[in-house]
Amino acid sequence: MHLLNLGILAHVDAGKTSLTERLLHTAGVIDEIGSVDDGNTQTDSLALERQRGITIKSAVVSFPIDDITVNLIDTPGHPDFIAEVERVLSVLDGAVLVVSAVEGVQAQTRVLMRTLQRLRIPTLIFVNKIDRGGAQYPSVLRTVSEKLTRDVVAMGAVDGTGTRRARCTPYTDSDPGFTSRLTELLADRDDALLAAYVDGGAPLPYSTLRSVLVAQTGQALVHPVFFGSAITGAGVDALIGGIRELLPASEGDVDGPVSGTVFKVERGSSGEKVAYVRMFSGTVRTRDRLPFGRDGGCDAPGERGGREDGKVTAVSVFDQGSTVRAASVRAGQIGKLRGLGDIRIGDSVGVPGTATPGRFFAPPTLESVVVPRAQAGRGELHLALAQLAEQDSLINLRQDDIRKEVSVSLYGEVQKEVIQATLADEFGIGVTFRETTTICVERPIGSGSAFEVGDTEHNPFLATIGLRVDPAPIGSGVEYRLEVELGSMPFSLMRAVEETVRSALRQGIHGWQVTDCIVTMTHSGYWPRQSHSHAVFDKSMSSTAGDFRNLTPLVLMAALQQAGTTVYEPMHRFRLELPADTLGPALPVLARLRAVPRTPDVQGASCVLQGEIPAARVHELHQQLPALTRGEGVLETAFDSYRAVVGTAPDRPRTDHNPLNRKEYLLHTVRRIAGQGDPR
Repeated sequence: MHLLNLGILAHVDAGKTSLTERLLHTAGVIDEIGSVDDGNTQTDSLALERQRGITIKSAVVSFPIDDITVNLIDTPGHPDFIAEVERVLSVLDGAVLVVSAVEGVQAQTRVLMRTLQRLRIPTLIFVNKIDRGGAQYPSVLRTVSEKLTRDVVAMGAVDGTGTRRARCTPYTDSDPGFTSRLTELLADRDDALLAAYVDGGAPLPYSTLRSVLVAQTGQALVHPVFFGSAITGAGVDALIGGIRELLPASEGDVDGPVSGTVFKVERGSSGEKVAYVRMFSGTVRTRDRLPFGRDGGCDAPGERGGREDGKVTAVSVFDQGSTVRAASVRAGQIGKLRGLGDIRIGDSVGVPGTATPGRFFAPPTLESVVVPRAQAGRGELHLALAQLAEQDSLINLRQDDIRKEVSVSLYGEVQKEVIQATLADEFGIGVTFRETTTICVERPIGSGSAFEVGDTEHNPFLATIGLRVDPAPIGSGVEYRLEVELGSMPFSLMRAVEETVRSALRQGIHGWQVTDCIVTMTHSGYWPRQSHSHAVFDKSMSSTAGDFRNLTPLVLMAALQQAGTTVYEPMHRFRLELPADTLGPALPVLARLRAVPRTPDVQGASCVLQGEIPAARVHELHQQLPALTRGEGVLETAFDSYRAVVGTAPDRPRTDHNPLNRKEYLLHTVRRIAGQGDPR
């Protein structure tokens, strides 16, 4: 039995979940097709998904196609939940990108297709809703070619477009127009095929074209386009045939070293963690001792680094539309593992580094403070948000110790509403949100250094630390280096300094996360473990990791203040299609939103305007666009880069996210600790 891990991706409301239901029904897994509107679909299992009629969390469901078992992963279409899509991409063998025949190629469709191409994931395109009023056939195909990729070929013709009797008839070798288009497309990417076509002077055998199509689709060089309707079932059989024939099955050695990737984590009925793992190699069995974690330390400030191990207490796999207990999960399969208490999304299991997920989409650029309705609920709120962050690592909690507030990262307002409803429904915690603000970053302007000698009047800790901060290239993140000998201190103390540096950089001297810098440890010193004559360890005479964790932020902030930092706000690139006669009224609005447009491209009655706009103003532009363009404007935006914040006008982000001096606050904390007698 072959395996295929298949992702279904689309812009919101293109019909992904309806297509999933139709595929399950056609395969005989379900007797009745569920409805998104009625809230009874297989993959939208969350109460909130059923209420809102949108997919929020990715879901896995299995069905057979002849000798192939397909693990189908339904993903959210709304851009606010792009983090769910990001995690799924790293575990796919192939994908179906759904496009609406009515709305055509939309903003999120283009983002998804660019990512699928960049990752070289074999992808079929399914144009859905051919039965809906306003559906188009040739114009949508043309738009797909113009806006997504020119490497496409339609696999059938549509009759009765826009009516309930719309049908798709697959092309065959008896359609000369199809075979001619297919030959041209494939020959552009295959020199041997091109030579055979030119030298022979006659049409190539259809069997040859078909085999080359399979090969080039599997290499993500071409993308066959199918048409149909998930509601009526038109064209779905042809799509299933394409999935079976054109997309490559999973590969992996079931007897090889264990290696897999965690792409989803949820909580079971008793509160235990359940990890969804795509296995790339080897076999995991119940009661196996399984190593897991991140490779190379922390990926981001505040994240757990290193690797751990745990005992697998139960294994489930996907079969015939449901999950079943199994003795093992093997290479190529997706399984649910229990017993790994500290496992997180993005962890690798077994041998590290096989297919650890990367960052495919832009990070969230917005944040909001979560305020519990009852003051007594702050502890419960933090615990609940921490559990949500386990399931969505890009929520990225940020604890402000000065204001005693918790902020969460966001992609948009819909995500905020979902978090609020989830906290109320699943945890019984009522919350409100403050106004959504932009997540800025800090970058060092120059170099700065500082050091503290241990056990002195101003340093009550038994630790000597020196740090230097230098600017690094944009996009390089945080790099940690040593100018002291690795063996000059115990490894546990060295690690405590590095981990604390990364954690402390979550709030720089202006309160924003510091990035694109090199932090170098220049001085080190410690007090070896000592004891009294009765041989009992005395921490008042010996350095502990706590000494270094408490002192590191002080030294780091002093070095940062000497270096100085600049605050940068996130910018989105935008592409605005609008009627040419509305360009004049639109330009002053864009200027007020601090957008920087480039020279407009006017072609007859239409105009395309591109440029940059602050992330904080994108939502406002979306709201004003219909009135500005008589409802005809089409706006696409995507994160592009960070730009230095200049000036202090009310419409600009605050450069100081923290009204108190960061170093003074840290000094106050240390003095308070020291005043209690034991600085550790």
